[in-house]
This record gives sequence, C-alpha cells and structure tokens, in this order.
Amino acid sequence: MDSELPAPAERPLNPPRLRPEWLEALGDTLSGPKMQGLARFLRDEKALGKVIYPPGAEIFSALQLTPPEAVRVVILGQDPYHGPGQAHGLSFSVPRGVGIPPSLRNIFKELQRDLKLDKPSHGCLSHWAEQGVLLLNASLTVESGRAGSHQNLGWEVFTDRVIATVRDIGKPIVFMLWGAQARKTVGVLEGFDHCILTAPHPSPLSAHRGFLGCGHFSQANAFLDRCGRGAIDWSLPA
Repeated sequence: MDSELPAPAERPLNPPRLRPEWLEALGDTLSGPKMQGLARFLRDEKALGKVIYPPGAEIFSALQLTPPEAVRVVILGQDPYHGPGQAHGLSFSVPRGVGIPPSLRNIFKELQRDLKLDKPSHGCLSHWAEQGVLLLNASLTVESGRAGSHQNLGWEVFTDRVIATVRDIGKPIVFMLWGAQARKTVGVLEGFDHCILTAPHPSPLSAHRGFLGCGHFSQANAFLDRCGRGAIDWSLPA
C-alpha cells in the first residue's frame, strides 16, 4: 500500500497527511488492534497484486480538507467508488475530468430542484469540503471492481470515532444520512442539538423512493442560518 496509509503493524498507523487536530482525536484508534489489523490486510492485498482505491495519498482526503472544528455538515457515504480514477477520498465525489456517477447525478438533480442551482460541469465536491462539509465514507478503501469489499474489516471503528468526535465538538451540525447503512448512525446522534436528515440512497435503484424531493440542502442551510453558522454554498465553481 502507498506509504500514506499502512505503517508496519509494530508501529502506530499515523498517516502523515492527517491534520494534527484529527490525529489528536483519533490517534488511539489509529494505533489500536482493529486499525493495525486493517493495515496488515491492505499491505497483504497489495502484495497479492490487487488494486485498492483511492490511491494511498488520498485515503484521508475528507479529513485533510475539513478540520473537526470547521465541520458544519456531514454527508455519510458507504465506500469509495470502485472504478478506475473515480475515488479520491471524498464521499460521492470524483476528480475533475471523470464522468459523473449515477448517484452523484441524482444528488445534482435534487440540488437543482431544491435550490434552483445550475447543473455542475464536473463532479469534484472539494468546494463543499473546504466550507465544512465532511464527505465521509463508512469504509475508506475498496478493491477495484468489488463494491463493499472492505466493509467490516475495521474502517467502521475509525469512521465511527470520526462521527463521535464531530458530534461532541459542541457546535450544531447537519448530518445527512442517505441509505440504510448511513441511517444506522442515527442512534449515536440522538440527544444532541444536531439536525439529522434521513432519506433513501441517491442510487438510481432507490433515489425515486424519497431522495429526489427530500429538500435536504435547503433544510441544512436553514438550520445553519438559525444557529448562526452560515449557509453552505452548494454550487460548484466551473
């Protein structure tokens, strides 16, 4: 695996591209047995010639672009895109120049309907991340061509800790939970002064069951304005 992710098992997993603020909150989880087992698994998979997405330098992009104190919205995905060139460490996002995947097309459809925004010319969501939208996947890696292949291997321990860290910061945050897997997070958020928005996944298989028409983007901005945290600019610069 690229040097940015798995350190050898005898050393703590300590990605150099992770912000100090996140390392302070997550360091004990990174050095724990689950993450060290995951590090060994990823090294072994690469040694067998398997292709892992995203590239090692981009696995923690969501945390690098959005420090914990800046988080205003969390959009929780399942795992990275498993096609060549698509995944770059931000849930639902793809790099500029890469075709927009079906789930992201449906997200853009809802943005157009909800906020009357023009259709973006690309699928890179880094502009959202830089404003405090944490684009987090439950699993941060995936094997090429095998959706869900790295679920239940340890990533969830790490990303659950990320969510708990954000939850406990003491600032009101919007959590957009799309799909059954994301909605499992509701229980750990109840009892806090956060806005929890749930809907079916934006995949073409389920978007028509309630994602399209959910109004989450306008609801998020209304909540953030009421709390004095400022609205997100959901448009994407060309």
